[in-house]
Amino acid sequence: MVDMGILEYEHVYSMNLSGGNKRKLSVSMAIMGNPPIIFLDEPSTGVDPQAKRFMWNIISKISREKKQSTVILTTHSMEEAEALCNKMGIMVKGEFKCFGSASHIKDKYGTGFEIEFKVRTLSEMEIKSMETEARKDGLLPFNLQKAKTFLERKGLNDLASELGPNGIGVDFYEMDKKKIAIQAEELFQWQFTESNGEKFVDMITNKF
Repeated sequence: MVDMGILEYEHVYSMNLSGGNKRKLSVSMAIMGNPPIIFLDEPSTGVDPQAKRFMWNIISKISREKKQSTVILTTHSMEEAEALCNKMGIMVKGEFKCFGSASHIKDKYGTGFEIEFKVRTLSEMEIKSMETEARKDGLLPFNLQKAKTFLERKGLNDLASELGPNGIGVDFYEMDKKKIAIQAEELFQWQFTESNGEKFVDMITNKF
């Protein structure tokens, strides 16, 4: 629980956890007891980037350093496959199309470019400023509707529309549905990362 960053939720029922924390809990349960084979189905989907790295380190340590378990995982992320796997296969409609090392598959089938970028996190001062702004507008503590209003007032209407059951902000939707207050800092960091990521994608689209 410490390694996965969910120790603070040790007394919370799993049904009340966010989607990302449920995924961390599932992985934690799967690796308990060092079973000889561990199957993981897209283990890092819906998990924040920092927790994803922790999860990768744990899985890698189990399979490569301790060599106590063989880990078989499915993923749509080549980055995740390269970080964790010494052998990988690509499947199409349930059939293996290729199998081998990452370098072999990339040399034989790879095309195009892979771009990785990182968005900085908000500073404590920036978060305090945003909290002051939200409190002045009567939006704290956040529920789903107040979170949408906050985003809309910042001109982030597209992000506001993502706070739903099928959007990228589904975790906030689930928290509100379970009457759990939305943490201000978590919302601020999320909107900052997503809005800057969108700007980057737009830039790449316009350039190429």
